Amino acid sequence: MIVTLTINPAIDRIIEVDRLAFEDRAYVSSVHESAGGRGVNVSAAIHSFGGETVAVLISGGEAGKRLEALLSGRGFRVAIVRVKNEIRTNLTITDKHGLSVYLDESGPLLEKAEVARVERVVRENIHHAAWLMVGGRIPPGVPSNFYGKLLTMARRKNVQTLLHADGEALRQGIEARPTVVTPNQREAERLLDRTLLTRSHFLEAAAQIRSMGAESVVLSLASRGAVGAFREGLVEALPPRIDAVSPIGSGDALSAGYAWAMERKADPIDALRWGVSAGTASALLPGTNFANLEQTQAIYRQVEVRYAD
Repeated sequence: MIVTLTINPAIDRIIEVDRLAFEDRAYVSSVHESAGGRGVNVSAAIHSFGGETVAVLISGGEAGKRLEALLSGRGFRVAIVRVKNEIRTNLTITDKHGLSVYLDESGPLLEKAEVARVERVVRENIHHAAWLMVGGRIPPGVPSNFYGKLLTMARRKNVQTLLHADGEALRQGIEARPTVVTPNQREAERLLDRTLLTRSHFLEAAAQIRSMGAESVVLSLASRGAVGAFREGLVEALPPRIDAVSPIGSGDALSAGYAWAMERKADPIDALRWGVSAGTASALLPGTNFANLEQTQAIYRQVEVRYAD
């Protein structure tokens, strides 16, 4: 079983338009809402693969009620920690060419007792888990070392861990030696305080992040696939060219595919291939839908894996 934590979930309001252009008019083609947050997305992707998962998340206010209603028919288990303040609502505007604008709220202020309840619920749910995935933006009131604390707790219980975070939460989380950390390009740039533009930059960045404490690193590069830094060396996973329908959540699908494969005793390099396949296959679907196993297998056969020179 894979347990995910979303300490800052959201109602994701997604507006699809014909095209996004600076200082020009766009016409709305569709509007829909979904339950969002990194852990929620990972659990949804794992469930679409037929895997077992529990999503731990907070909920509060009217937006929280809508979130719970949206999750009620998703098919995977949830463990909800109710909080006093209202959870956030995020806005994504995306066009048919794959260009997107993300407008995210900070999230609710959590009290110390609420943070402690989240930690307790995570502890209760990882007793029989193979993996714990933590990530996403930390809301106000939550200390930046919170993810690191959970990763250390999981390690002591022999639970494998996956971290996908940003900023100080990512930096301190890496120090807790997660099994794998899965930053995207922008998150890696902020962590290392430098711009990453070329293939050699990506390879160097993955290796540097691994040297900071993570056992393995999967650097997600969107349509360019991903770079893995493992004990076996540096590896690239290159997906086929596709006409993306919606890239929203593809990075979460990558994390889910990697953890799903590792839970099934794949080696890290093959798990990297599964992760890139899941992210690519999900980008072919509209909205925040996630590819199932059959759809991902079709991409898996086309993903090229090669060791870096």
